[in-house]
Amino acid sequence: MRNYIMATLLLSSCFVSSGFAANPQSVTSPEIPQIIAHRGGTGDAPENTLPAIKKALDNGADAIWITLQLSKDNIPVLYRPSDLKELTNKSGKVSAYTAKQLAQMDASVAYDKKHNITLKSGANSGIPTLDEVLKQFPTTTFYLDIKSPDANPLTFAKALQKTLDVSHKGEKNRLSRARVYSTDDAYLNALDTVNKVADPSHQIKRFESRDLTRTQLANITMAHKCDLPTENLERWYGLELHRKVEVVEKYTLGEGRSNAVLSWDKEAVDCFRKNTNAHIIFFGINTPEDYKKAKELGADGVMVDSPALFRKIVSGEE
Repeated sequence: MRNYIMATLLLSSCFVSSGFAANPQSVTSPEIPQIIAHRGGTGDAPENTLPAIKKALDNGADAIWITLQLSKDNIPVLYRPSDLKELTNKSGKVSAYTAKQLAQMDASVAYDKKHNITLKSGANSGIPTLDEVLKQFPTTTFYLDIKSPDANPLTFAKALQKTLDVSHKGEKNRLSRARVYSTDDAYLNALDTVNKVADPSHQIKRFESRDLTRTQLANITMAHKCDLPTENLERWYGLELHRKVEVVEKYTLGEGRSNAVLSWDKEAVDCFRKNTNAHIIFFGINTPEDYKKAKELGADGVMVDSPALFRKIVSGEE
């Protein structure tokens, strides 16, 4: 007889304006999920740029998901890969340049090349600061994904608080329209450290840990075990609708490894929603079929690469 233990989940690859409704949707009475533009809509424009965000909002996106790193002068800026040469006309780490230097780079190089665009894909396609983005889109809801490979987590958390804990004239409160996500728990823990010394009105909101979310989903779908908290505290979860993992099973004489796909279903959503103030966002929603499934499960939001495409898909669903 063997005992099933979710000991390890090794990832293969990761997929991933106004706010969400205050109350999560019921699985038995699905509503239209909010459309969240992945990296500003990476399928429609150069990712994490001002033109991408504007285009996503013009195409009906309800919120924007952006990726953050820390510049040399400790300013949060929008960029995802570890090397600038992946997307821009420069090379090296983001942390080797000041925010002013990053703003002068061309962040549309890779996009234009991929899409055979000979003319510039848009003005102001440099690497923007988070502060600049929040000013230009003063009422938009943003989800901030920290991907900074070499920043000190506490330094990042303090820089983020400095940027979010201020709102300029005409802006909706920044802290109320921003929520932080990271695949690295060190950044989430650093936010908790910063939040401990701030009063509730000045605290940064964040998602639950990806590792926690993924492990709980595995326990539910593979072992039918639901251990999530039921207290009515606001909790936000984000994960792919379908996630490839490697499962490690323990036996008396050793262990076995196998590949599996974790997929959300009604049992999983019902478990997460034992807490009636839980919110669930599905990543990697890029087909009508996946959107339909997310809608049936009552997702609060879906992260999409192309808001332009989903403008048509949502119209078709309605």
